Amino acid sequence: MLLVLDVGNTETVLGIFDSENLVYHGRLSSRVNRTADESWILLKMMFSERGIDILSITAAVISSVVPSVTRMFRDMITAYLRINPLEVSSSVNTGLTFIYENPASIGADRICNAVAGFSKYGGPVAILDFGTATTFDVVSEKGEYLGGVISLGLRGISHELHRIAAKLPRVDLSFPRSVIGTSTEGAMQAGIMWGSVSMIDGILTRIQQELGTSSLAVVATGGMAGTISDKSAMIGAVEPCLVLEGMRIIYSRNT
Repeated sequence: MLLVLDVGNTETVLGIFDSENLVYHGRLSSRVNRTADESWILLKMMFSERGIDILSITAAVISSVVPSVTRMFRDMITAYLRINPLEVSSSVNTGLTFIYENPASIGADRICNAVAGFSKYGGPVAILDFGTATTFDVVSEKGEYLGGVISLGLRGISHELHRIAAKLPRVDLSFPRSVIGTSTEGAMQAGIMWGSVSMIDGILTRIQQELGTSSLAVVATGGMAGTISDKSAMIGAVEPCLVLEGMRIIYSRNT
């Protein structure tokens, strides 16, 4: 039984693999002040609800962009499960070749997405992750991690509009009935949602042009992947648990 933990800036996505089968996945907040003891109790309760014995876990992988939370989970795993977790970075065996100025600066979640995306769809492939940031990661047909794009996520765009303009309200992240907004809320939703679709399809078109190919596979993951992919002309597949699958593959390549 393999425990995988993807620690993001806002949420931690976690899963349990029994061999290659994802038997559980869930989310909890990435609170920086939560202790290892508190996290252990919380995970025990979550797994118990699904009939999973937490002590049956024999290995663990951490993918994290929040160092303080990484340390907390590492301490929890070593103290309670008596195992040393594998921490994802460009220095472990990922199966990819990094064509990047500083591979050590690549977020662990981006590496996991790239590994799983290339493993499942081959290359060239672009993986979009809709999280706190919206990220694009591009892998060549030879398994070369070429780089990508990082932009502000949809929730961040909505938050910043509300923060910097006193009269602009908070709005739901959903598509309005028309691009031409007939209310302030509708106009904001059009700008956030349709603006994001146009940005995504535009960047993917440019990536395709730079690669000189018409056969770019595009896969999306993350919280808003399904919503945006329905309106995108470029996104071909949605994989909600792609980062977890990438962690499983990386673990198998390092043991």
